[in-house]
Amino acid sequence: MLLDASLPPISLKDVPAIARAAEKLGFSALWTTETQHDPFLPCALIAEHTQKLNFGTAIAVSFARNPANLAYTAWDLAAQSGGRFILGLGTQVKAHIERRFGMPWPESVTGKLREQITAIRAFWDCWQNGTKLDFRGEYYKLTLMSPFFNPGPLLSLPSPGRGGDGDIPIYIAGVNTGLAKLAGETCQGFHAHPFNSPRYLREVILPAIADGATKTGRKREDLQVSVTAFVATTPEEQNFCRAQISFYASTPSYRPVMALHGWQEVAEKLSAHASKGEWGEMFGLISDDMLREFCLIADEADLAEALKERYRGIADRLTLYLPFTPGEKDAFWQKMAKEFNV
Repeated sequence: MLLDASLPPISLKDVPAIARAAEKLGFSALWTTETQHDPFLPCALIAEHTQKLNFGTAIAVSFARNPANLAYTAWDLAAQSGGRFILGLGTQVKAHIERRFGMPWPESVTGKLREQITAIRAFWDCWQNGTKLDFRGEYYKLTLMSPFFNPGPLLSLPSPGRGGDGDIPIYIAGVNTGLAKLAGETCQGFHAHPFNSPRYLREVILPAIADGATKTGRKREDLQVSVTAFVATTPEEQNFCRAQISFYASTPSYRPVMALHGWQEVAEKLSAHASKGEWGEMFGLISDDMLREFCLIADEADLAEALKERYRGIADRLTLYLPFTPGEKDAFWQKMAKEFNV
């Protein structure tokens, strides 16, 4: 199990220092997010200011972009970093795609994401191996690639650009079984949403990944499961996690997580409050039992072992839902990275 870090929502000028610190402290990878900032711009700086640190998007909103945009950006970042970049994609939810990005929501979420992934790899196969670009699907038709627009092969991709070991890794994120199955079928990794419990991951997500892998002759071990975990070592961190959990649990498409534990009625109440903007009413609906199910509460000294026990057999990569800021808790982060990444 590898320990990764997540880049906090910061200005680009602050990225180099955090990237260097993450590498020095021993993290395996540094992930960028798409919340307040573009997820790809920090990646160029991470590549420039580190030598060994892996990095990637967790996530970039796929339905806000087309396959060509994603293929070119990932190609350039892989080239700049010598193959350390991981392309992490997520669909977002319908309201954000339609009302924040002004893009259409597809009839089939898994169908469109599958096409995007296949189309991206068609570009890479064309550039790496000289294969004619000829992708035809329900959402995309891609048949034009003249030499003027072809960036040429990457030395870091020795094998064909169809998902092989030499490919730029693609991870997809999800909460429900459809995207977990798709990851098992075609991806190198799956980003489990922070709103998870070990039981949900073990009983719902991992079987779905295995089902998808079986469809294409793969095994569960052929991809990495990356889990972001809520943890709390202080009362203040417990309050922070309780608030975040209440926000995530209010999302209708995430309701199966609550339903598995018998808390669907609470999820419906949270959704009703969220629809009215009553954010202050939501915090108190997350009981102590719910908090313990979705958040690991432990003393700082015991946290590493508690995490290993909680996610053993589930996670290949682990990121804490805590901001990583150099100069704050450096000894803690260094100890955690050493416990996992040695």
